[in-house]
Formats: sequence, C-alpha cells, structure tokens
Amino acid sequence: MNQIRLVAAIGATMLLFTSGTAAHADPRDDKARIDRQLQETEATLEAATDRAKQAAAEHQSAVAALPAAEANLADAKGRVIAAEAEARQAQRDREAAEAVVKSADDEYAAAWEQVEQAREDVSVFVAAAYKGSGFAMFNSVLESGSPSDLALRVAYLDRIAGENQRAVDELTVARMAAKQRSAAAELARRRAQQAADETRQRLEDSLAAQAGAAQAAADVRTLLDRSAKAEAVANAERAAVLARYEQLKVDSDRIGAELRAAAAAEAKQQKAPAKAGGAPPNTAIPPKTGAFFLMPVRGWKSSNFGMRFDPVYKVYQLHAGIDVAAGGGQPILAGADGKVVRAGWAGGYGNYTCISHGMYQGKGLATCYAHQSAILVKVGQAVHRGEVIGRVGTTGASTGNHLHFEVRVNGRPVQPLDWLPGCLC
Repeated sequence: MNQIRLVAAIGATMLLFTSGTAAHADPRDDKARIDRQLQETEATLEAATDRAKQAAAEHQSAVAALPAAEANLADAKGRVIAAEAEARQAQRDREAAEAVVKSADDEYAAAWEQVEQAREDVSVFVAAAYKGSGFAMFNSVLESGSPSDLALRVAYLDRIAGENQRAVDELTVARMAAKQRSAAAELARRRAQQAADETRQRLEDSLAAQAGAAQAAADVRTLLDRSAKAEAVANAERAAVLARYEQLKVDSDRIGAELRAAAAAEAKQQKAPAKAGGAPPNTAIPPKTGAFFLMPVRGWKSSNFGMRFDPVYKVYQLHAGIDVAAGGGQPILAGADGKVVRAGWAGGYGNYTCISHGMYQGKGLATCYAHQSAILVKVGQAVHRGEVIGRVGTTGASTGNHLHFEVRVNGRPVQPLDWLPGCLC
C-alpha cells in the first residue's frame, strides 16, 4: 500500500515539475489528482497476488522515479564542472592579487626610503639652523666688500634656502606617496584574502557537488536494480496472477447464473399480468434519466467499468462495475427497492451482496456491492431504496477502502453509470 501511494505521489511530483501551470494549481486539485492516480493503480492490482502487487508497485515506483534520478545525476555532474571552473578562476584571481600585493609592497618600500632620505636632509637643515650656521651665512652676506661679492653671497644664500625648501617638499611628497602605496597594498591584501576565501568556498562546493553526483549515480543504480528485481518477482508470480484473473471470471459467471436463476424463480411467482398503464409488482421501471438507482455511497469514482489492461502481465480483464472511493466503514445504501438474493463471501469480491430489483425488458435486474467490511442484510430480506445494507471496506482482492458497484441485467454486468445520477451524488 505504501509503495502504491509512493507511485502516485511521485507521479504528481513529476507533473508539477514538467507542467508550466501545475505550480499554480490549487493544492486541493493536486490532492484529488493524486488520490485518483492512487485508486487507478490500486484497481489495476486488485486481482494480483500480494508478492505481485509489491513487485508491480516497486517497478512503477522505480520507473516513475528514474527520470528524476537521472536528471539529478546530470545536474550534479554539471555542478561539478562549474564548481571546478570557478575554483580555477578564483585561484587565478588569488595569484593576480598576490602579485599586486608584492608590487605594492615594493613601491611602499621604495617610497619609505625616500621618506627616510628626506627626513635626514631636513634634520641636517634643522640642525644647522639650530647651531646658528644660517645666521652666520646671513652675517657673511652683510659683510661682503663689493657688489659682486654681495651678489654671489645672496645667490648662495638663495640656493641654500632653495635646497632646504626642496628637502621639505620632498619629505611631504614622499610621505604622501608612502601613504598611497600603503593604502594600495592594504586593498590588494583584502582582495587577495577575498579571492582566497572564494576559492576555498568554491572548492568546498565542488566537493559537495561531487558527493551529490556520486549519490545520484548510486540512486539511479539502486532504482534500476530494484526495478529489475521487481520484474523478476512479477514474472515469477505471473501464473498465480493469471489464475486469479480466471477465477474472477468464474466467480462473475457463477454470480450471473445465480442472478438469472433468482430472476426466473421470481418471475414464476409473479403470475398476475401487469395492469394497463402500470408496472407489475417488483418490476423495474426502465431508466429514462439515467438515475434509476440511488447513489449507493458518498465518494468519487476511482475506476471505470469495462475492459482494463494490466501493464505488468499484458492481459485484459473485465472490470464488471465502477469503483467509488470512500472511507472504511462508511454506510452503503440500497440503490432501489428489492430483495437480497446473495449476501456472503465471494472470492475476489470479498464480502458481496446482490439485490434483485425485479424485471427489466423481460430480464432480471440486480445491483451488487463488493469489498464490504460488514454485510448488514440476509438472503431473502426485502430492502428499500436508501436502506443501509453494509459498510465500505477492503475485503477480497482489494488494495484500499472503496465500493465496487455493479448493475447486472440477466446476470450480465452492464455500465452502472447509465443507471446512476450524472453527478454521482
């Protein structure tokens, strides 16, 4: 049961990923779709053996999950390639940043040498000024003996002053250059560290992607192996499952014969002819609106009437009624007035009740209710339309709680939807 539910859930998940509008669907619609897929899967497996049901469920689970596993594997491989490429680029960025750091450090060292030289020159000038050498030179200028000598001394004094100013200016420029080189070096260091961090993160991502790819590959191998084993089990159970299919046919034919016999016996009892304009007692009135019978249980149709193909064993089998999904223990109502002609165990049908509703076009008309958890009527008991006759269950060849509802004319199963309200309500 859990495996079957897994099949439905995976199927619904795949629809969400592959449909452009599914992502915006009402969650209630998704649940209803999953429930319907679940019931359809369950209905297909009803006649299978327990081992075959398990195998079929695992096979379908593997088949449904395989595309996603393969997609995960391809995605993981792509992530490995991308992560490795990013790691290589980050390494190149780191190496470039380290080169910038070295260059900035070299420029900073050169600028600092200039600062030291300028500082030494200024120190010499300041020391000289402090010792009075400047005043001595000024006095010597004033003591010059001739105009030409004065001019020479003044020019010399200007040169000394210019040299001192140059030393101060060089100190200022050198300090500014050193500060700029220091800032550039610090920025380069930060960039190098960032590049190193990014490299480490990308390498970690690459390793994680590689681990994910390995796990995805293992998942694919596991799914393939599980699917192969499930197919082997299903093939081993083929004879038993086909035997169950044949037994269901035999059971259905036997029930049909019983209903025909009951209808014939009832017809003999009804010797009085029908009055003009009316119908004989216990004679079914032909449906005109498709709603002759009351809906026997509240729920939704999970499986249709007709030939059904088993994808595992490649055979068709007649599904003699419709399945109505409903909760276990929910009351089952008689579709119309009638007499119980069968109430008991019926092989794959589980707890099974049939009610005769008289004659329709000269043929016996009956409704039958399968897989009940409890039968609440007895053979020969008269029942009325809407009377509770049993409880919903999952007995017999059933994989979940539901009502299998049949309409039989002359013992032969016919389309129940022709006799029920169009809304199935």
